[in-house]
Amino acid sequence: MSFRLLQGLGTTEALADVFDDRALIAAMLQFEVALARAEARLGVIPTHAVGAIAAAAKNPDAFDIAAIEARARRTGTIAIGLVEGLTDKVRELDAPSAGFVHWGATSQDVTDTALVLCLARARPILEHHHQRLVDALRSLSDVHAGTPMLGRTLLQPAPPVTFGLKAAGWYAASMRGWTRVRSGFDEVQVLQFGGASGTLAALGDRGLDVSTELGRELGLALPEAPWHAHRDRLAALLVACGVYVATLGKIAGDVALLMQGEVAEAAEPGGGSSTLPHKRNPAGCAIAIAAAMRVPGLVASFLSGMAQQHERGVGGGHAEGPTVASVVQATGAALSAVQEVIENLSVDPARMRANIDTTQGLVFSERAMMLLAPTIGREAAYTLVENAATRARMHGGRFADALAALPEVTKILTPADLSTLEAPEEYLGMAERLRVQLLATR
Repeated sequence: MSFRLLQGLGTTEALADVFDDRALIAAMLQFEVALARAEARLGVIPTHAVGAIAAAAKNPDAFDIAAIEARARRTGTIAIGLVEGLTDKVRELDAPSAGFVHWGATSQDVTDTALVLCLARARPILEHHHQRLVDALRSLSDVHAGTPMLGRTLLQPAPPVTFGLKAAGWYAASMRGWTRVRSGFDEVQVLQFGGASGTLAALGDRGLDVSTELGRELGLALPEAPWHAHRDRLAALLVACGVYVATLGKIAGDVALLMQGEVAEAAEPGGGSSTLPHKRNPAGCAIAIAAAMRVPGLVASFLSGMAQQHERGVGGGHAEGPTVASVVQATGAALSAVQEVIENLSVDPARMRANIDTTQGLVFSERAMMLLAPTIGREAAYTLVENAATRARMHGGRFADALAALPEVTKILTPADLSTLEAPEEYLGMAERLRVQLLATR
């Protein structure tokens, strides 16, 4: 059974491999072998059992995934079918060793630790795409530090900004987002090992010793105690992914709007249409925006399952695996898509300037008001400028000309003031200083 085509826009090939059936089976077997080694090292189980368990677990492909899946629908966990299959294979190699498989562990120890191991494999994949994205954003910002473009507020033309400032904003938000995701990955890299009720009672006075050795064997930190019903670490990672994906969706949304035919200020390579030969669709942006629409619901689903009962809950934990895998894969899909969009973005500075000019100077109404206000007050200046803007719109002329036709204005503003009123470079405020500050985000 495969749904890879349906899931294709919600993951990447590398991340799909991290969370596929074979990878999960391999991670669960890694736990079982590491447990046997840790316990043998401490004399909890006989050393001869380790060889048989390791040999039986060597090939994940030898395990019947369909049988494990069918068993899971009857037992509520994929761990039981896996442990039964491993035990049978150990028995074929060395019957006495079969009794030491999964010694002192419980099903959730296996599945939680396997999920953590899969997350550890996912992290460098995401990190690679993140680094390429922020490198591209920094370069884009530097190249266009002085490129003026329309500011757009509530989707309407506003005073100019620079494209470099816009790209720096994308950069800083991406850096902040990754800082949270990185912290989430750091926090979640902990062992799950508690036995039936989370007390390690089956191992007597060796429980904590086995935990320490098992964590060392797997390269995982040892938590203060097992966390079977405390899912806050995983939740923090998923929430961080949700915030980062929202930022990626914002970047993609901005690019898609700049790519509209009537705007045409920037464009990704895009994808074609099945029926319109001329069309250049924002395909990469679509993938990121789709993730930004989907991930919040997945994060909410995980959070709603956190109120788990007593030492191990019913239902909440059982729902988590697909949710965690989907959020991380969707994060990677959005990240990879936006990275490619930014690395291959074409920018048209001439079109950006032309779009400013298309407003006939009306986007400089604030500038005119602030030049007049020190003399006649802000309220009077607002009314005067509003009248000039209305006249410019009605008669199709330039805003500066409409102002120049008002005696109240020419008493205050000189011809030089009016001639430079609509120059974008003259009304960028602190754009460059803000851009530099944003690029200092770490």
